[in-house]
Amino acid sequence: MDLLNTLVEKGLRRELPTREEALAVLATPDDDLLDVVAAAGKVRRQWFGRRVKLNYLVNLKSGLCPEDCSYCSQRLGSKAEILKYTWLKPDEASKAAAAGVAGGAKRVCLVASGRGPTDRDVDRVSKTIEAIKEQNEDVEVCACLGLLSGGQAERLRAAGADAYNHNLNTSEGTYGDITTTHTYADRVDTVHQAQAAGLSACSGLIAGMGESDDDLVDVVFSLRELDPDSVPVNFLIPFEGTPLAKEWNLTPQRALRILAMVRFVCPDVEVRLAGGREVHLRSMQPLALHLANSIFLGDYLTSEGQAGQTDLDMIADAGFEVEGTDTTTLPEHRAEALGGSCGSHSGGCAPCGDSEPAAEVPTADVPGARTDLVAVRRRGAGTDLAPNA
Repeated sequence: MDLLNTLVEKGLRRELPTREEALAVLATPDDDLLDVVAAAGKVRRQWFGRRVKLNYLVNLKSGLCPEDCSYCSQRLGSKAEILKYTWLKPDEASKAAAAGVAGGAKRVCLVASGRGPTDRDVDRVSKTIEAIKEQNEDVEVCACLGLLSGGQAERLRAAGADAYNHNLNTSEGTYGDITTTHTYADRVDTVHQAQAAGLSACSGLIAGMGESDDDLVDVVFSLRELDPDSVPVNFLIPFEGTPLAKEWNLTPQRALRILAMVRFVCPDVEVRLAGGREVHLRSMQPLALHLANSIFLGDYLTSEGQAGQTDLDMIADAGFEVEGTDTTTLPEHRAEALGGSCGSHSGGCAPCGDSEPAAEVPTADVPGARTDLVAVRRRGAGTDLAPNA
């Protein structure tokens, strides 16, 4: 296909595709899917070889969020029966992180629900970062605490944080449809604050919320302009008890096309296969490794992922290798631009909600709904059970 040849050539040159080309990737028929994956895979291998970076989420504070993000099970108006607990102590968080590191994780992502951290919260997270670094000096730590205020990014950096995550989630034009308690501009500002403080910026999207192809291209082009070092691609997990519980819009084929489009638009960036991959990609997950060079290991914030060992087996069986802590994730030109930092959360780690939930629609009646694959996390952080890593 001329389209795919053109996109490969542009990706190898780090040249931005046109909007029409990006939209065309999303519109390709299923008969051409393997060609699309193969083409985007060439770009992925050019910049990242066959390495897969493992990331591990630690949910420092679960639920009870004052924001009204419609996609989130932690929103205050949520009726999802998730774990709810206040801040983990630094030693508890460090212990949880150690499980992920033992499983091969190179980066630990510390996430807390809420609009944004207070200065006391930053102190608390700083102590947690220091505890993790004391035990695992070479492990990257990414914080995801919501909207930042003046000086907080610098304090996190001084405590040893390597990166900060704050997702754009969807296009600017439709942002008000999913959240009303803060703005798209607020999110962009927080990413800029992280970058200005010398933190590696991590910002991505959530697909499957009922958005159009134009919306998807808009947010990915905005991410390209924002220039984060890593772009997590989340696929909506339609939790019962949230306003988007009825949104079952994705097929494995559609999810792969979205990942391919992200790779073509952001060729030399760490593209992370994040929340919802088990729910929507299902048995097609190994194909996604040809597009994304980074995944979360084990469980997510409020939902369970597949077994950590299954993740490792999948990577090996697909002919990929786990990236070690002695390897720089990003291509040389990006790592140098970052000034020797980590060179490289959560997915699904955008803190978020408080408004009246939308009228509930029985998800079991939605064609294609796989509610059997949505499992609330009941182990790991905030519980007495061993984590999945």
